[in-house]
Amino acid sequence: MPPETVQADLAACRALLANGSKSFAAAARLLPPRVAEPATALYAFCRVADDAIDLEGGPHALAALRARLNAIHAGRPHAHPADRAFARVVARHAIPHALPEALLEGLAWDAEGRRYETPEDLEAYAARVAAAVGAIMTLLMGVRDPQAMARACDLGVAMQLTNIARDVGEDARNGRIYLPESWLREEGLDRAAFLAAPAFTPALGRVVARLLRRADALYVRAESGIAELPRDCRAAIAAARFIYAEIGRRVERGGLDSVSRRAVVPSWRKLQLMARGVRYSPSDLLAPPLDATLFLVEAVRAMPPRAEAAPQPGFQDRLVWAVELFDRLDQPRGRAMRSA
Repeated sequence: MPPETVQADLAACRALLANGSKSFAAAARLLPPRVAEPATALYAFCRVADDAIDLEGGPHALAALRARLNAIHAGRPHAHPADRAFARVVARHAIPHALPEALLEGLAWDAEGRRYETPEDLEAYAARVAAAVGAIMTLLMGVRDPQAMARACDLGVAMQLTNIARDVGEDARNGRIYLPESWLREEGLDRAAFLAAPAFTPALGRVVARLLRRADALYVRAESGIAELPRDCRAAIAAARFIYAEIGRRVERGGLDSVSRRAVVPSWRKLQLMARGVRYSPSDLLAPPLDATLFLVEAVRAMPPRAEAAPQPGFQDRLVWAVELFDRLDQPRGRAMRSA
């Protein structure tokens, strides 16, 4: 592929993200160029897939996207800048087919309005729309170790659970409930009645609290994986860990009412959190993957990396861009966490 074509495709991906996914564009600026450029291609393909599901929906849209993904992995991408750019990323970084395929499946679940009976069912959804992207990002950073990959997936699931806990009211007003339905029934809550007239109750607050506790346990486990990342990537990922966990604390301080209000972490607090270093127990690194994310970890384990020397990272300070990113992430958006 001529260098000018490669650069033109990348420029087109940046334009796509700048126009439709500001949080994606900001995220790319957090990372060193050796990670930011392939991440741009990844995010652009995510955007294309998301738009296709939103606009067309149904089995036909998913089948068409799967055909595009198959062509990407076969090295014969469709004539679209995002497809060509992502095909180069897939080949260079040995991205298993199962990872982007999982994302497509999660987007399809959203489009069909799938309901989640148990917390494990919800984690299966989070594994697809969040952990799969986190796993690919970890590969772009040059890390393939199964234990580090399991912790990256923990972080993706935790962040998605936090998003869901924060946006209960917003989702309900859009006709969706992502909270585990078994938990709702245990609290005597009727799904249809809540969707008809979303309102906060102490019973709903207890469900939100349970979800946040589940996320918090995963945030703690994820820290050991952050320590396994290259030095120039750790700050950005640690910032995500602490700032998303802080969203949960803000929900708690608001009385667990995420129906009539939306928790936001102010910029000054984000700056404080970004100065924190990760502290972890070595035993956390050895914890088994979640059942929901095991298939992602195993897919990476089964695919060897390309035989080439890994680039040596250099430390760069991206604090300002990090604040910009997390300010943007606080804005309302779709449920699937494609930018994380």
